[in-house]
Amino acid sequence: MSQLASRRIVLGVSGGIAAYKSVELCRRLVDLGAHVVPVMTADAHRFIGPVTLSALASEPVHTSLWDDASVIPHTQLGQTADIIVVAPATARVLSSYATGSSEDLLTATLIATRAPVVVCPAMHTEMWEHAAVQDNIKILRSRGVHIVEPETGRLAGGDVGAGRLASTERICAEIIRVLGISQDLVGVDIVVTAGGTREPIDAVRVIANRSSGKQGYAVAAVAAQRGARVTLITTVDRVAPVGVVEIQVETAQQMKDAVDTAALSADVVIMAAAVADFRPVIRADQKLKKADGIPNIVLEPTPDILASLGQRKRPGQILVGFAAETSSLVAHATAKLTSKCLDLIVANDVSALGVGFGYDTNAVVLLSPYAPPVNVALADKHTVAHALLDSVVEIRNQKQETK
Repeated sequence: MSQLASRRIVLGVSGGIAAYKSVELCRRLVDLGAHVVPVMTADAHRFIGPVTLSALASEPVHTSLWDDASVIPHTQLGQTADIIVVAPATARVLSSYATGSSEDLLTATLIATRAPVVVCPAMHTEMWEHAAVQDNIKILRSRGVHIVEPETGRLAGGDVGAGRLASTERICAEIIRVLGISQDLVGVDIVVTAGGTREPIDAVRVIANRSSGKQGYAVAAVAAQRGARVTLITTVDRVAPVGVVEIQVETAQQMKDAVDTAALSADVVIMAAAVADFRPVIRADQKLKKADGIPNIVLEPTPDILASLGQRKRPGQILVGFAAETSSLVAHATAKLTSKCLDLIVANDVSALGVGFGYDTNAVVLLSPYAPPVNVALADKHTVAHALLDSVVEIRNQKQETK
């Protein structure tokens, strides 16, 4: 379950004995699908080596304002982060952050961001309870900083008391809460298709289309992030989102075979792939030579996977199709919605700039017999995926209420 898929998390580590726990936190965040960018203070190096975090994180540790690959690393880190997490946060870091002092890369990054910030203090009880530290906590809270308070337990030097770094589970739960990631698809089995099928002409050439698979992969990633068990059937050679089971296919027939099997136990099937409508009747085993003249390629229809799924749809199962159009978008999509027995269709005008094949953005209209049309303005494909899955959740709820 990749709850943090596609999220960029800056993990700040400051110089306390609890710094060793940041190693496990880093691993856990990566396992949840996050892109983790570690930032260590100079004092943190006294407790753990940067090589350790670099090996576990998504990119090497950042340590200095002056020796980084970026000429303005604090600005770059602050602007690209979805969230910044400081664990452990020492009394010095809390003070610097509260007073706006940017004395190192970590504190400069905290001041240079508009992303949400989660701070996880860890220190001895006497320090945690000191009036100055508590005042700084109040200041940070008043500014919207999220504080994961320390726990009571064993501390350095054999002492026991309040000040122990919060558990990895608590910190991860707070990150998920702050990012507003819904878990409304827990226990739901979803099949997603992605990419464009390729129909062989000969041993070298194929009939294909321009589908990059980006929207399908975004849907798979977001569905897993929201708690679903996801099977991705794809023609695209890309790294699968964390927690997603991937099945590679090439032709329309191969995709049909894989989808038919996976759909037997699926609660939701989302056909984001661009399946070829035609294929050559005869495939040449050898490469066709130019010297032999222009070949006579006779085409036949490929299996209509979506129509077949619609005819065999189980009660309660949700079927989602896509309509990539260049004219009369809503009319063509509505006709497909009805003829294929779909519960939802995602329609996009692929002739528009920034929409559809190959782009990282998309603009769609969501059409369903259960609700008014939903227009999703031009946005990144993960945002579109969230809107699509919001509609799926609403349709599921309606179907369950009418049982």
